[in-house]
Amino acid sequence: MNRSDMLAGLLAQAAVEGSELLTLRAIVEEASELGAERVLSRLGLADDGAPEDLGELRELLGAWRAAKASAWKAAVGWTVRGVFALLLIGIAVRLNLPELLK
Repeated sequence: MNRSDMLAGLLAQAAVEGSELLTLRAIVEEASELGAERVLSRLGLADDGAPEDLGELRELLGAWRAAKASAWKAAVGWTVRGVFALLLIGIAVRLNLPELLK
């Protein structure tokens, strides 16, 4: 008897005998396990290599997050440098430093 048959049997039993707490709990547990197995199967994670695949996905996600954080920090750094450069150029123009250099 597979899980689908067991779930159908439990549902039939609950309909005939009334729904006791243990029967309802067994139905919920079997339905959730069956649903989880279906989801894993549809995602292609029901085989023996699934744990390794998930490990690789976690490493890839970690690398993506690190690259994203690094790119964000670099963009902020370049923006700050640009603002300071413009500020220095503005101060130099205000003090007529280009004429002093001639």
